Amino acid sequence: MNIPLNIDWQQILLHLLNFAILAGGLYFLLYAPVKKFMDKREAHYASLAEEANKKLASAEELVKERKAQLSSVDEEIKEKKTKAQLETDAAVKQQLDEVQAQADRILADAKAAASREHDRMMNNAKRELSNMVLNSAKEAMNSTSADAYDQFLNLAEGGNAHDGA
Repeated sequence: MNIPLNIDWQQILLHLLNFAILAGGLYFLLYAPVKKFMDKREAHYASLAEEANKKLASAEELVKERKAQLSSVDEEIKEKKTKAQLETDAAVKQQLDEVQAQADRILADAKAAASREHDRMMNNAKRELSNMVLNSAKEAMNSTSADAYDQFLNLAEGGNAHDGA
């Protein structure tokens, strides 16, 4: 065969066959396992990322739920605080009313006691005054009428002693 440029087609085909075998062998021995490993690794990391996204979404939802619960708890606390304040105000008002009633009773008792003491003192003063008047009247009655007449005359004459005998 007379091939121009001295090219042997048989050698070229053998080299192509060797190259195809080499490429196929490398593909099956190296590329396919590495590709399979890389795909598995990519799938693993994709599943991890998906799982992390699910956990993040559930965490965000949990945060929203907790915020809602906190706001409801805050409202409940405000309501209970308001209720407790109203109960405290009512208890304070009741105690103030009781104290005012007790103060009114004490004041009324003190006024009554003062009135009784006043009446007792007035009665004692009247009795003492009556006793003094009675004693004075008795003394005046006990003294002789002559003594009284002499005293009158002494006073009438200007203080000179007068003897009625």
